[in-house]
Amino acid sequence: MSRQRQSVRRHRGLARALSGVLVALFVVVALASAWAFWNYRGPGPTARSGTVTRLVLARGSSAGQIATALQAAGAIRSRTLFLLADRLAAGRRSLKAGEYEFPSGAPMDRVLTDIQAGRVVRRFVAVPEGWTSDMAVDAVRAEPVLAGEVATPPEGSILPDSYQVQRGEDRAAVVARMRAARDALLAQLWAGRASGLPLNTPQDAVTLASLVEKETGVAAERPRIAAVFENRLRLGMKLESDPTVIYGVSQGRPLGRGITLKELMTATPYNTYRIVGLPPTPIANPGRAALAAVLNPPRSTELFFVADGTGGHVFASTYAEHQANVAKWRGIERARAAAAGK
Repeated sequence: MSRQRQSVRRHRGLARALSGVLVALFVVVALASAWAFWNYRGPGPTARSGTVTRLVLARGSSAGQIATALQAAGAIRSRTLFLLADRLAAGRRSLKAGEYEFPSGAPMDRVLTDIQAGRVVRRFVAVPEGWTSDMAVDAVRAEPVLAGEVATPPEGSILPDSYQVQRGEDRAAVVARMRAARDALLAQLWAGRASGLPLNTPQDAVTLASLVEKETGVAAERPRIAAVFENRLRLGMKLESDPTVIYGVSQGRPLGRGITLKELMTATPYNTYRIVGLPPTPIANPGRAALAAVLNPPRSTELFFVADGTGGHVFASTYAEHQANVAKWRGIERARAAAAGK
């Protein structure tokens, strides 16, 4: 056999070997790509308990630490693939800390995009307008995802609202946010207050707003009631607000009944049927609308209001008008009592 033929055979053998290697390499790459695609876009791991996988990604965690936590919790199968996908993601965004819930079987791309977008579990503590500080702190203490102890802050120092909280957040920090929100709003409203108000300090405004808040559940009435109280303060008249009597009896907790004559006549620091001027502290935590109402009330000559039987009130500028309105209300009460007795 000639040397030329031997050379051709050798080259052909090398070509076949190289071709085999390339085919094998292609098969490996194809299988690896298919595995990666399946693990990234296909169904993820089944939740170990229940229908979701829950975990908290700590603030300040690196991408590697987050990937490790996800794999350990069973949210993803491959830490390495998650990190690679994060680096290759179009418009890559940082991974965000917080509490997450992933449905059982959620694909890795869902897990990654949720963490990049910061789609954390949203939990809220709600403080309705007119709650006392004790009631607000009870709600904070009752939230099981929060930690630590918290003392009741002064009455009227919290802004009623819904506050987002995170698992593990300190209860005292949550209440501090509620107080900071109140302080910021009060500073803004006080700076823009109307002139000539019978209120000496921002605290006076909060105290009066707490009375307005407790007097009516009709939002449109708040400015009008604020004007009545401020007109009475200017004239040195007693405010005669039933909610102040209740606060003196139960510190603002609902009585579950009407006020008795004895309670109405009992002197407490809060009973505005017995004291002149504002009570010594707020009787609840007033909301934005009540605070705004007392700091920018409408011009009015009204000095009285009484229930009208529909959930609202009827107003009067003179005592004679008020007496007529009271008589109508007493008639409504008697009619209701008679109907209930049938």
